[in-house]
This record gives sequence, C-alpha cells and structure tokens, in this order.
Amino acid sequence: MYKQRQFMVFLARFLLGKGSLFIRTRNINIALFVVAFIIMTLVMLSAFTGIVNRVSADYASRYAASSADAFSANIIKEVGLMSKAARSSAVIDWFEDEKSVANRAHAFDEISEIVGELYSNNVYVGVKSTGNEYYISDDTGFDSFLSDRVYDENNPDDAWFFNTLNSENDYVLSVAMDNVLDQKRVWLNYKVRNNGETLGVLSTGLAFSHIVGELFSQYDNVTLRGLIIDADGNINMDSKLLFDPSFHNQDFETQIDNEFTDPVLLSAIRAHLSERNGVYEEKDAPIVMTLQSGPYKYATIDAIKGTSWSAVILYDPSSSVNISLFLPVIAILLVLLILFALATNATSSRLIFKPLDKLMQSLVHLKEDNEEGIYGLEREDEIGHLSNTIVDLFTKANYDALTGIHNRRFLENSFQNILHMLSRSDGTLSVIMLDIDFFKKYNDTYGHDQGDVCLRAVAQALAGTITRKGDFAARYGGEEFTVVLPNTDEDGARLVAGKLLESVRGLALPHEASDTAEYVTVSIGVTTGNVIYTHSWDDYIKRADEALYMSKQSGRNQYTFLAFENEETAGPAAGSVE
Repeated sequence: MYKQRQFMVFLARFLLGKGSLFIRTRNINIALFVVAFIIMTLVMLSAFTGIVNRVSADYASRYAASSADAFSANIIKEVGLMSKAARSSAVIDWFEDEKSVANRAHAFDEISEIVGELYSNNVYVGVKSTGNEYYISDDTGFDSFLSDRVYDENNPDDAWFFNTLNSENDYVLSVAMDNVLDQKRVWLNYKVRNNGETLGVLSTGLAFSHIVGELFSQYDNVTLRGLIIDADGNINMDSKLLFDPSFHNQDFETQIDNEFTDPVLLSAIRAHLSERNGVYEEKDAPIVMTLQSGPYKYATIDAIKGTSWSAVILYDPSSSVNISLFLPVIAILLVLLILFALATNATSSRLIFKPLDKLMQSLVHLKEDNEEGIYGLEREDEIGHLSNTIVDLFTKANYDALTGIHNRRFLENSFQNILHMLSRSDGTLSVIMLDIDFFKKYNDTYGHDQGDVCLRAVAQALAGTITRKGDFAARYGGEEFTVVLPNTDEDGARLVAGKLLESVRGLALPHEASDTAEYVTVSIGVTTGNVIYTHSWDDYIKRADEALYMSKQSGRNQYTFLAFENEETAGPAAGSVE
C-alpha cells in the first residue's frame, strides 16, 4: 500500500509538477498515449478472439452477389424497355417496309415512348436489309429521324451490329465507345425479329462510369478487386484498371496467364464459362473458392441475371474483417483517438499556445510603444524565461539605460531604414541635434548624480514633445540628443525645434553656473533635405552638428537651421523662442 502511494505521488509529480514546460507537455502526451494504446490493444485483442478461425467465405459471396445484383438491376429495366420496342408491330412493320413514311412515323412514335425512360435517353437503330443507321433521342423530331449512314462490315466500329445479327440470343451486351457522345458505354443491343427472322437491331447504352461507379467505387484493389467477364471470357470491367486510359477488353485466359496464375481460379472460371447456356435467367448461389497463390486468398464467381456476363470478386480475408466484423472496433478506436487528440490539444493549448499568444500580443503592444508590460514576466517556466530575456534584450538593444529613451544603436539602425525608405519615394528628412548648454559646469556645480537627473529630465521632455508616429528622440552620447523627423519639411522642423526649446526651458532646472540663463537650456541644430540613395546617416548628423555649432557660437539657447542640400552655399538661419 505504501509503495502504491509512493508511486501515485511520483506519477502526479511526473505529470503535473513544476519544471520545464516541454517536459511537462511531453510527459502528459506520453501518458495519454500509453493509456489510449493499452485500451485500444485490449479492445482489439478482445475483438480478435471472437473472430479467430471464422471463415470469411460468406463475405466473399456477399460481395459477388452485391456486384451482380447491382449490374443486373441496371440492365433488366433497359432490357424490358428495349424488348417492348423490338416486339412492337409498328417497329416490325417499318423494318419490313423501310421506305414507307407512315410506317416510319408509327415506329418513331413507338420508340419515342421508351426513349424518355431509358437511362441514356437515346436509341440507335439498324435495319438489316439495307444496313441503314438511324438515331433518336428525347429531343429528336420526326423530320430528323432519317438515316445518314450505312453500317459497314469492314468497319470495326460497326462490328457490334453484325455480331448482334449473328447472335443466337435476343440481345447482346458489349462495352465500346459512343462516338456521338464521346463516352465509353455498356451497350444493350436488342434484335428485332418477326417469325424467327432477324430484321434489325435496336441499341442503347448506359454510361460506363455509372455502372462501374456503382459496382466498384469502394474497392481498394488491395484487399478487394472486382472483374466483369462476358460469355467468351473477355474482361469487360476491372476495378483496378477503371481509370487507366489504355484499358480495353482483355481475354481472360491471357490476363490469367499474365497476372492471375492460381490454378484453382483458372479451373473455376473455365468450368463456369463452359456451363453457360445463353442469358442467365436464374442463378445459383455464388461459387466460392480458396486460392492457393497470389495476393488474394479467396475468389467468388456469380452469374449476372438477365445477361450472359458474370462477376468475379477477388479478396483478402482482411477485407471482410475490416468492413464487417471490425466496424464496432474501428468506431471505438476512432472515438478513443479523437478523445486523445482533444486532450492533447487542450493540454498543449493551455500550457503552450495560449501563453505564447499572450506573449506575442504584448510584444506587438511593446513595439507600438504601448505602456503595457510584457506577458509572463512572473512565470517560472520557459514562457517566463523567454519574456524576461526578451525584455532584457529589447531594452539593452534599443534603449539608453540612463535616460530611458532610444540609444545610439537604435538611432543608427532606424536611420538607415528611414533613408532607404525615403530614397525610394523622394521623401524629405529633418534631423535635429541638441546639446545641453554648459553641462560640464552643471556637473561640477551640482554633482554627477544631479547631472544624471538633469539628463533624464531633458530626455523625457524631448520624448514628450515628439508625438507624431514615426518620429523619435535618441541619446546620441553624453549630453547630446538627436531627434529624427521623417517626411518633415523645413517649416515642420523649425516648429519642432521651437517646441523642444520651450520644453527644456519649461523644466526650469536651476543652473547657476550657466552663462546663458539661470536655468538649464539647450542649443539646437536643424537640417532638412530630400533623401537620395547616396546619402548616409553620417551626412545628416554632420550637417545638423554644424548647425548646432552655429547655435553655440551665436550665444546658445536657440536653434539654427542649415539646409542639407547645397551645403557649401546654404547660409544659416537662426531661431529662438523667448
């Protein structure tokens, strides 16, 4: 009991204890997987014990019967309709006297009645005595019901017509292309007779894709494969080759020799074909056999009622097991897998994705200079370490530790990006350089600690004055500061420079050692120019610094403007706000 309790405590700590987020997530996923795997294994073993040694021949019979019945259902209705037309006195009279317009009209009416009920909604007509071909569909008018060609015994496309005339059966099934509709079809060719004499043929077709879709749409051709063979042993349909454009009717003997070499299957097919006698009016139960070789273990043969064709189904035992007996097991396993996926997803979302999303959103706000803090600083896992590391790196990389505004590194990186952007749009850039007047004397008088206070106050005054998005102030070094104003012309730069003078004066920081005023003041240099790709940030800093020097030479506590372009000829323009 004590050991069990220790194990439970260890397991709880293992799964839910504090520590690495990666390890916790991994441990929980492993535990959930193991539990799901054990349950699934037990369920599968339980299901297998109930089906071991069970024969799957009845499933083979079911597949064969299903395929045969589906094919037969499509054909029998068509056979009935075609039989009605072929035995119609109006059609027989016309075939015996083809030139009679009245007979043709009566035959047209008779055939038109069944055309709308046929799957294809059309019928081809062939008269034996003349070989004339006629065509009628649901939109054919009587005036268009005329022959436009004659069947030719030497034309392979017309072989079906003559094969049907020579057949001993009332109708013949075949697979061939419909040249009018440009599609492969299963043809039903029905003989028109009178007193035992064959007068001609009526032919209609079902779309090949429709037939095979109903028969073999769910066959995977690995565990289950279906064939349809005719009375001569030709393979008219093969579920494995349905979508192979090169597939054509193949002799079964040839196909057996090439692919199906099992002697049991070969013998059964030959015996089944030899026993055929015309159309299968009634059929016995499917023939089921166990194969000796090949990828399939079982095969079934089932006659297709109403035709002289047969369905041959090849299958592997796993087919019947998976589809029939294992459906409940599959459903249970599926539910377990879904539950496992949901649990894993919920755990990952709670432990990883949601915290990371909050961290990302806080970083976006930080990038936009939002005052909100970064998410996760108080956490003790990877998210917390990551948040604190980002804050440290972001602060050290972009902000001056003393004043809290941007540092020189940020200034240089941003300056280059701004120059690149403005050079492509012929934009204007203004740069302002500031220097605290007599700052050395300030430090000597008030001490360096107070000097740091002064630097922070001036920096915050500058940052508070810069309100437009895209503009920024940075500490250049010592008591020097830089203000960058993208897309700002001379008038705008002068306006900002004046506000900066006022902001620093407004601090009213005492400066007894100043030769300019009784409080802390700054001197400012301003430059503005249209940016081209050859400019560098040093060019603008140098020009603004020259203007700053002029302000100092002119008595300080003022700004001086120097245009960036035509530096050799541009004269100074000083300004001060009293």
